[in-house]
Amino acid sequence: MQTANRSAADAAHSSAEYLRVKALAERGVANAQHSLGFMYCNGQGVAQDHAQAFAWYRLAAAQGLEQAQYNLGVMCQKGQGVGQSYEQAAHWYRLAAEQGYAAAQYNLGWLYAKGHGVAPSSAQAMHWFSKAAEQGDAGAQNNLGMMYDNGKGVPQDFGLAIAWYRKAAEQGHARAQFKLGLRYDNGQGVAPDRQQGLVWFAKAAEQGYAPAQFNLALRYDKGENVAQDSQKAVLWYRRAAAQGHASSQFNLGLIYDNGQGVPRDEAQALDWYRQAAEQGHAGAQNNLGLHYEHGQGVAQDYGLAQQWYRKAAEQGFPAGQYHLGLLYDHGYGMAADHQEAVFWYRKAADQGHLRAQFDLGLRYDTGQGVPRDAALALAWYRRAAEQDYAAAQYMLALLHDRDDGPAPDGAQALAWYRKAAGQGHTLAQFTLGLRYDNGQGVPQDYAAAHAWYVKAARQGHARAQLNLGLMYASGQGAPADPVQAYLWLSMADKNGAEGAAKFMRQAAARMGAGELAHARQRLELLPG
Repeated sequence: MQTANRSAADAAHSSAEYLRVKALAERGVANAQHSLGFMYCNGQGVAQDHAQAFAWYRLAAAQGLEQAQYNLGVMCQKGQGVGQSYEQAAHWYRLAAEQGYAAAQYNLGWLYAKGHGVAPSSAQAMHWFSKAAEQGDAGAQNNLGMMYDNGKGVPQDFGLAIAWYRKAAEQGHARAQFKLGLRYDNGQGVAPDRQQGLVWFAKAAEQGYAPAQFNLALRYDKGENVAQDSQKAVLWYRRAAAQGHASSQFNLGLIYDNGQGVPRDEAQALDWYRQAAEQGHAGAQNNLGLHYEHGQGVAQDYGLAQQWYRKAAEQGFPAGQYHLGLLYDHGYGMAADHQEAVFWYRKAADQGHLRAQFDLGLRYDTGQGVPRDAALALAWYRRAAEQDYAAAQYMLALLHDRDDGPAPDGAQALAWYRKAAGQGHTLAQFTLGLRYDNGQGVPQDYAAAHAWYVKAARQGHARAQLNLGLMYASGQGAPADPVQAYLWLSMADKNGAEGAAKFMRQAAARMGAGELAHARQRLELLPG
């Protein structure tokens, strides 16, 4: 009851105020005319009526009242109570701006910056933003910072950009706080200080500025200048994502996809990917394609996979281009088309996508979808190999190893075999074992051969297992050990190495009954 009574009293007061102001306005009092326009504009004490608001603002503006001139500019810009017109907005803003009204100066500067209703002019934008900024208008200060930052209408000057950003930021302008944070992060116009960057990102984030929320989330996600905290990262990503920030939506998708600091949840991952993808985020489009291609969290659908990959690919996203190429290469959901596959591989490869570079090398090596060209195969393998892609390093070594290849070079071949083998590439490890075993391109070294065979054998390479077994059987490169010989030869036989069964029987014949029983017991305990 008390609330109802208060509401009734407020309404009566508003109505009385309206009548009082109206009486003054009708007598030609400019401030009253402006106030009456404000009441009609906002529905205070009277039903909202933009046409009436515009009429009363115009009467006040005709008497030179700058606030009324400014409000007329706003109504013309928005099309409230009058047809939308940037030209008329510029006219009214100019009248108020020339009287020193800061908000009008800012808006007039904005019109010049955008070329709305006036010829675009960075110089005029700078002129009016400067006037508003000198009166303390935070938006104008931020815009001046941006103009100095980008060298638009003025020589680029990061120091002046920082100075104006700081003025706006210290008044609480969120975008300026974010920009100031970026400058501290990048060390542009100020000494790099990522801790200061974090401080300004946090200030802008607390005000709801989505890009700052995203950057703050990244800091918590990676533990940069702050203790790593997945929950806080998710919190800030969510706040930005709720405002439609596509990169935050994508990162939430990644977090739920990988179970990073949260329980793995494919449904949530897909939802966030989809929201980002529908805004054109290429990474999210690519990841949606992956889920549809492999049936992860959704029914497998090559058609939808192709659609999402294509969206990402047509934006120039290399992973999307590569995955689209793979669909064409294998004929998933469409007729196989190796030429189309090569087209997309090349687009991704030109951007440095190492798998695409490798696959393009394979196509030129084999002549699938392109004329066979060993020199181009070598060039593409090299580009992927130089990014430490082990499979490309191995294939590059093979091409250098060929006497009839485009660039025979035993030393280069050996160097690339080593690089690939050092990354765990099984075939490269086995090849190095053979080289040292036979003294091919290197001094013969049975101990080195043994070491490389062990690495390849432990990864299941049958011929490496066979050769290792023979070494233990003969005591060449390692102490003779019939049990070890039997074990490795047995594994080689199981993995299909030709001749392993014969050598395994010979090893068994050289063992006593106890040794053989022990070896067989150990074999049973081995995985697989």
